[in-house]
Amino acid sequence: MSLLWTRPAADECSPYYLKYIQLVPDGDIVQTLQAQHTDIHALLTHTDDAQASALPAPSEWSIKQVVGHVSDTERLLAFRALWFARGEQSDLPRMEPNPWVALSDANARPLSDLLAEFDHLRAASIALLANLDAAAWQRRGIASGNVMSVRALAWIIAGHELHHNRSLREVYL
Repeated sequence: MSLLWTRPAADECSPYYLKYIQLVPDGDIVQTLQAQHTDIHALLTHTDDAQASALPAPSEWSIKQVVGHVSDTERLLAFRALWFARGEQSDLPRMEPNPWVALSDANARPLSDLLAEFDHLRAASIALLANLDAAAWQRRGIASGNVMSVRALAWIIAGHELHHNRSLREVYL
């Protein structure tokens, strides 16, 4: 079975990320990434900028901030996948999401702009991942102090989006 179809093993990432990987349905991960990105558009189609900027609670992010966070995280995870796929061995630092969201100024942007950015990022992630050879999918490196495989990173990208799509449905809409 192709590596694109095989769910990553527990030793391919930090236990923290297994919750994202478990959300992803079985099958070709690149095809999953291609299909799933339209879900966020369908989910937010009737959401205006005022609704998307509102905070559901003082410590919660707005819809715009969630969309921006999903983009930032995909950008970071795809970079890690590229770094490891190309055989780099330098450890990569961790990312703390709350400061990133606070500094992103996502609420000042139109929701349509944030969604368009996400579309471009997803297309770039798919182009990267779809063109990796079998050896690249198996390469590993250290990010946030944990071993990460390229394959796990692809599944984490998909699972992270699924996680936030669920939170958008449950908390915001």
